[in-house]
Amino acid sequence: MSFFSRLFHRKPSAREELRPLWHRIVEISREPDWYRDKGAADTLPGRFDMITAILSLTLLRMETEEELTPASVYLTELFVDDMDGQLREQGVGDVVVGKHVGRLMSVLGGRLGAYRSGLAASEFAEWTSAIERNVTLRDGVSATSMAEGLREFYDQLLATDKTALLAGRIER
Repeated sequence: MSFFSRLFHRKPSAREELRPLWHRIVEISREPDWYRDKGAADTLPGRFDMITAILSLTLLRMETEEELTPASVYLTELFVDDMDGQLREQGVGDVVVGKHVGRLMSVLGGRLGAYRSGLAASEFAEWTSAIERNVTLRDGVSATSMAEGLREFYDQLLATDKTALLAGRIER
């Protein structure tokens, strides 16, 4: 590396290093099988629900290792940045965008709690109930298939090495 390259080279921030993970979360949440096979509604609320479900499960995986706590904060900040941008693209003005983002963060926090409790429950019905309350499904679709799919995804996250996880290398 040349002198000028070293002089002007900036190391990416810890938050920016998580951007591939954030992009992978969004990519997974948009996979067609969630909508076609598992029953998520292919609507704006349904897509938001899938992003928050995949993000929540990823954050819950990160909770299993204390040293990942700072990374989970940065990942949440990337979610906020993206939601802020999405709201602005939809025409939400500067004056109220913060209030909307605050509401979305509250929704995410509620879902983290519901999914944490559902995953910890001994009965699969409790997990299914958490999914039914928090994921917009197509009319007439049972939450069971979605609950099974999200539980399988969480199990895959648990089996994912933390280095691969932080780099966004999540297999599906």
